[in-house]
Amino acid sequence: MKSKVTRLGAGLAALLALAGIVAYSLLSRRTLYTTTWFDLFDTVSMVKGYARNQAEWDEQMEALHADLLRYHQLFDIYNHYDGMVNLCDVNTQAAAAPVAVDPELYDFLDWCAHTIYPETNGATNIAAGSVLSLWHDARESDSPAPPDDARIQEALTHISMDDLQLDAQAHTVFFADAAMSLDVGAVGKGYAVEKAAEAAEARGLDSALLNIGGNLRAIGQKDNGEGAWTVGVENPWGGDPTYIQTLTLRPGYSLIVSGDYQRYFEYEGVRYSHLIDLTTGYPARYCSSVAVLAPAGGGGTGDALSTALFCLPEETGRTVLANAPGYEALWMYPDGSTAQSDGWTGVAAQ
Repeated sequence: MKSKVTRLGAGLAALLALAGIVAYSLLSRRTLYTTTWFDLFDTVSMVKGYARNQAEWDEQMEALHADLLRYHQLFDIYNHYDGMVNLCDVNTQAAAAPVAVDPELYDFLDWCAHTIYPETNGATNIAAGSVLSLWHDARESDSPAPPDDARIQEALTHISMDDLQLDAQAHTVFFADAAMSLDVGAVGKGYAVEKAAEAAEARGLDSALLNIGGNLRAIGQKDNGEGAWTVGVENPWGGDPTYIQTLTLRPGYSLIVSGDYQRYFEYEGVRYSHLIDLTTGYPARYCSSVAVLAPAGGGGTGDALSTALFCLPEETGRTVLANAPGYEALWMYPDGSTAQSDGWTGVAAQ
């Protein structure tokens, strides 16, 4: 009789333990939330991720948005904002005298000039504003048309990185060439997304996927045992399928895509994209799109590389990529063909 009672007690204990595990699992499950913004980097931004409740999610998103908005304003070359010295102020004032900037902006400019510029073979050049502004104005015109070639060739004489003088002690920026201007569109968004994601992780956000105008950055994995975040490489040729490849993003990894289908205008049947080959001053025509997979912490460099690889012949781009360990790329061409680096992990979309 005692043995029977013991077995009954053991069974009851096991049942209670299982019930406790199930209850704990149900209580610890988190809900998937999505937030969308329209005021960052002139594009649509969406973040999806997991939180215990709406209030927790909203608190994290408010802080993340504030960080991204600060970078948006800091890197804005068209508008001044009270309370900060941003790139608009630098472009307006730095040819007359050195402009003091906050350490955050100084460190970014120093990184762009002394790390990104040489690592991308000069293809990602933040000092190329004189050329990029011509194409921006043409694209935004009521009647878009390519700028005059003479103006392009003149602008190309004012993009030397040597004329961007940075003083590390005083944290100042000076233009030795008065016709030079800065434009960080090729790298600023990726840098901002990476820094903002790292800050969000430090605040406790541990499961989210950031999509800031096509710059994708994974924070942790999906919750509730659902595995890694899965993302797609957009079809640059239009039509079906929407995505030509999919891949999973490990925690901290980023996917950045540059293509001629994103910002462009057409003139006399020719498409002119916003991605400029600085060896010619005209939109690059080597491929339709380039996707870069960046390792944890590498979103800023990944953004710079996606621009550079789009604006360089594939052979040169592969050399640049070989000097950036951990980064992988997919090239997509107008005829529908693709090429990829050895470590690219994408698979054909189903």
